[in-house]
Amino acid sequence: MKLPLWFHRLGSPPTFYRFAGRLMPWLYVLAAGLTLWGLYGGLVLAPPDYQQSDAFRIIYVHVPAAWMSMAGYGLMAVCAFIALVWRMKLAETMVLTAAPIGAAFTLMTLVTGSIWGRPMWGTWWDWDPRLTSELVLFFLYLGVIALAQAFEDRRAGARAACFLALVGIVNVPIVHFAVKWWNSLHQGSTIRVFSESTIHSSMKWPLLVLAIAAYLYFIASWMARTRVALLEQHAGTDWVQALTQGDRHG
Repeated sequence: MKLPLWFHRLGSPPTFYRFAGRLMPWLYVLAAGLTLWGLYGGLVLAPPDYQQSDAFRIIYVHVPAAWMSMAGYGLMAVCAFIALVWRMKLAETMVLTAAPIGAAFTLMTLVTGSIWGRPMWGTWWDWDPRLTSELVLFFLYLGVIALAQAFEDRRAGARAACFLALVGIVNVPIVHFAVKWWNSLHQGSTIRVFSESTIHSSMKWPLLVLAIAAYLYFIASWMARTRVALLEQHAGTDWVQALTQGDRHG
């Protein structure tokens, strides 16, 4: 199966560099605006929870981070598949640049979950299926980062990291469905796509806004890291030299 021509063109380092450079500022601005709007709605406008009082408001950090930790790994795995099947160098690079961002979101999920769990469960940590699988997800991100750096040959390290990223995707549905498959202290999903959500609308919309902001921030940061990586990998090529010369003249 062949990739579309536009996809091949976007996979060209100079084309991606220019495309990402134009899109990134808009994504950052949108992410910042939605974050402020969502935090105002969640921390100021939303009423206290009838059981957890104001302690529930940590969901406005915890839940978007958790969703992004899984979605980020999914995006990384897609790039890994493209890199391994079609040998696209840009896709290899994007696997390596996505991993630190995904690891940061996963760490944020674990930390905020522990803070939330202390008053709710009476403990900072429990080997709950959801918590344990999320911890495994964090280690998978770290594994991708470490494996890429374990080889002297950059391409060999990138291919090994792509393989691990692709194999590790089996953990993502485990994280998502852990509360349904096993007995869990962790509460189930309160926001549902195909049925009525159990969370009140005044609490729901700030959560969705912050989730969108997290996605936009992830994509923008991913593009920024990839652009830096491309400059390092292609230093000395004509298109990078043209960029640096243009910056000096500017």
